[in-house]
Amino acid sequence: MPTPPVPRPGPVPMPPTGVPARQRRETAAHRTPHLPVSNETSAGGIAVRVEDGIAYAACIGRRNRAGRLEWCLPKGHIEEGETPEIAAVREVAEETGIDAEIIQPLGVIDYWFTGDDRRVHKVVHHYLLEARAGIITTDKDPDHEAEVARWIAVADLMRELAYPNERKMAQAAARLLAIAP
Repeated sequence: MPTPPVPRPGPVPMPPTGVPARQRRETAAHRTPHLPVSNETSAGGIAVRVEDGIAYAACIGRRNRAGRLEWCLPKGHIEEGETPEIAAVREVAEETGIDAEIIQPLGVIDYWFTGDDRRVHKVVHHYLLEARAGIITTDKDPDHEAEVARWIAVADLMRELAYPNERKMAQAAARLLAIAP
């Protein structure tokens, strides 16, 4: 019995509009404005206190665009003349009310997001910090970005933090503190 011939593709049909696909893509590209790109660098981290043998991290709650409260790590822009370390300590204090001292770096994350008028490439330096003093509050947040602050057990951060890249930093902190997930 002879083998059937291998099917061969026929001619490529024209798109329904009668305009070739390449020309449609080029036309669409001209209609979509290209947003300018900016780079931002921030710093923050996980300020930890230990109470009754349990490590807790100072976290902040912010509203997302849909109005839902999301738990995040405190962080913010590095101001002129600051190192990432100085900015991390300042941002933790401003957003959580906790004075803390850096123990060691946790890692650097970067991501992209689109604002109303630009695309932003953001790099954030994260540190593991030891809480030294203060009462957890958002009252010192000059930008009023944080709606609420609270202590969350480090072991629970993987479940509580809203963003995967921040959960990676929490995982690194838990490893350093020898806390089982």
